[in-house]
Amino acid sequence: MRNAPEDLAALLREAEHAVVLTGAGISTESGIPDFRSAGGLWENYDPMTVASMRTFMDDPALFWRFHRPRIDMLGAVDPNPAHEAVAELQRRGIVRSVITQNIDRLHSRAGAVDVIEVHGSLDAGRCMRCDHAVSMDEVCARADAAEDGVPRCDCGFQMKTGVVLFGEQMPTQAINAAYDAAESADVMLVIGSSLVVAPVSQLPGVVLSRGGRLAILTESETDYDPHCTVRIHEKAGPTMQAVLAALDA
Repeated sequence: MRNAPEDLAALLREAEHAVVLTGAGISTESGIPDFRSAGGLWENYDPMTVASMRTFMDDPALFWRFHRPRIDMLGAVDPNPAHEAVAELQRRGIVRSVITQNIDRLHSRAGAVDVIEVHGSLDAGRCMRCDHAVSMDEVCARADAAEDGVPRCDCGFQMKTGVVLFGEQMPTQAINAAYDAAESADVMLVIGSSLVVAPVSQLPGVVLSRGGRLAILTESETDYDPHCTVRIHEKAGPTMQAVLAALDA
């Protein structure tokens, strides 16, 4: 197993169809806390209370008291060098697809295109009753104008963002696209994901089962570590910039 940025650059240089899969760890360097590590978001909040469909339906005011400030927080951060490096690899044609578990849209803001967002995103909101869609700015405006902080549709029902909640069905189109990308990949680079949340956690196994190779860049351990061709335990931003430098050398 190799463990240097130059090794990752060599692996990507050899790839014919490389795919990147990212999780919360790629965005921590932008100032967004992750979920499951020490000090992560779920250390202080019960996800089944603040991020579930049950709470959204039964107590929308509680739901929006948690989520409304997070929308502002996510809108105030910028892509970091890891997001920028992934976008550059895609522009160069080295990376064919970008799959992310994140809802922060930082990959798109960094310049990546056709990002597969398997957990949804904060790009818009919609009514759960009549399916009327509005921009995220409009969702926030309606929340801020409501006495209880709950954005409501013109039909009177509460609106939600495009983020997939616990207890909600995963977006079929995005999941299918992610599996299609994994089945075509000869290299998968995982950045900042603990690879414990299904069905995304199964994607590296799809690549390996078809004879592809796996590279993982996270500071924490994963169950796939023994199966890696390249395994780097470092911060994503500096490492990915070093990978670009090695490709240019």
